[in-house]
Amino acid sequence: MRLVDYLDKGASLGADAPCLTMDGKDLSYGDVQRLSYRIARGLANSGTSPGEKVAILSGNDPTAFACVFGISRAGAVWCPINPRNEAAENQFILDASDCSLLLFHSGFAPMVDKLRSHLPKLRKLVCLDTEISFAPSFERWLADVDGQPFQLDPVDDLALIPGTGGTTGKPKGVMLSGRNIETMTALTLMGYPFKGRPTYLALAPLPHAAGVLCFPIMALGGRVVIMHHPDIGEFLDLIARYRVTHTFLPPTVIYMLLDHPKLEGADLGSLQCFWYGAAPISVVRLTEALEKIGPMAQLFGQTEAPMMISMMPPEDHYNADGSIATERLSSAGRVGPLVRVGIMDGEGNLMPAGERGEIVVRGSLVMDGYYKNAEATAEASVHGWHHTGDIGYLDADNFLYIVDRAKDMIITGGFNVYSVEVENALQAHETIQDCAVIGLPDEKWGERVVAVVQPRAGRTVDVAAVSAFVKQRVGSVKTPKQIEVWDDLPRSKVGKVLKSEIRARMLANGKT
Repeated sequence: MRLVDYLDKGASLGADAPCLTMDGKDLSYGDVQRLSYRIARGLANSGTSPGEKVAILSGNDPTAFACVFGISRAGAVWCPINPRNEAAENQFILDASDCSLLLFHSGFAPMVDKLRSHLPKLRKLVCLDTEISFAPSFERWLADVDGQPFQLDPVDDLALIPGTGGTTGKPKGVMLSGRNIETMTALTLMGYPFKGRPTYLALAPLPHAAGVLCFPIMALGGRVVIMHHPDIGEFLDLIARYRVTHTFLPPTVIYMLLDHPKLEGADLGSLQCFWYGAAPISVVRLTEALEKIGPMAQLFGQTEAPMMISMMPPEDHYNADGSIATERLSSAGRVGPLVRVGIMDGEGNLMPAGERGEIVVRGSLVMDGYYKNAEATAEASVHGWHHTGDIGYLDADNFLYIVDRAKDMIITGGFNVYSVEVENALQAHETIQDCAVIGLPDEKWGERVVAVVQPRAGRTVDVAAVSAFVKQRVGSVKTPKQIEVWDDLPRSKVGKVLKSEIRARMLANGKT
């Protein structure tokens, strides 16, 4: 399956059915299919050969997402760019990925204008929504191109090259094949509820997880409702208006949803599957989401093994008697049926159930490697398994528990402290919205456990009371020796808390 095959499969189930919807306007499957023919021809006419790299820089937009299928149909490779990236990061990604053509929204024109002289591999620029002095508009670019069927064969199975998060240095280009996306799609359709023709609501950025989840939706001929700007009130309105069955949000946005005044009266009866992932979630807030929203569904993956390393569908959040399975909510779900997961020690030995070590993965979900980076590829695949960099364990029922990033483990007074465990205890406190736990140098302990907490709206954090609360749950060794209260926490483009930035800020401010 190529990326365009998901569009064509959906079209075969009904070309007149709505495919992409935004601001009350629909593009049918036939509309998007014809547009993809034109885009593919336009790419070929611009000298883009099969196997070449084409980037898209845009917020959530139907035309921009339709370009993904035109790129695939031309046999080219999609390079998704997160619209929240800074200019320097985009320059690095475009150059390192050998992009020859860039499709961009006019909102990014100043950035593109600044970067273009530094990107000699870029032969062509096209603006998606208007004419720009240095780039033709999308309509002018395709003015003489018809919508008759057109398709070129790719040179290999490489489908897209997303960048890693870049939270610990320069991003690496992850080579994802058609087989990787096909495996992810199969796991999604096998592991989560789908009844009838689905409707998926995309609030999160389409170049990230929200976009990849569109492929299984389209394989069933479903509708993708796109939100241009994140707005929780509108999100709730759209669920009711379009009878949305599936959606995805990261935990930080779910917390905002749970605190939104419109949630109590919202009509969420159509929801079959509300995915959450991309960062750890508070067990307390997840319990609240199960009570207020309903069919929550976890997914765990990486850019290198997209989305579905482990899965927890809605029913796994409950016990057989219908009560919430509280003890299971801190897990990342069961290992997927088409994925092998092991727990490995530092010598490459696989460890038994219950033992902690690095989470490693095998199977057709795992990337082909990092683009033009053999050293990083070899490092990530030592001992024949993909190394996630996460520490965790598997229980007797094959549920996966993630206890920390390997680089975030704190060694204090000779004891290993896993930050996620402390963060779960902190987030159980009624005044805390979010938090991060790090280790800072300490003359006595080697490292001391330090927490930075973000208060819930309208609440005041009593540091002494929080410390006592955490100590009661995890003991004195794991209780932070220092708790700082910040109005907000620094985050990556996909909403992950940047512990490296917190650590650097605290060290720069003499918080040692």
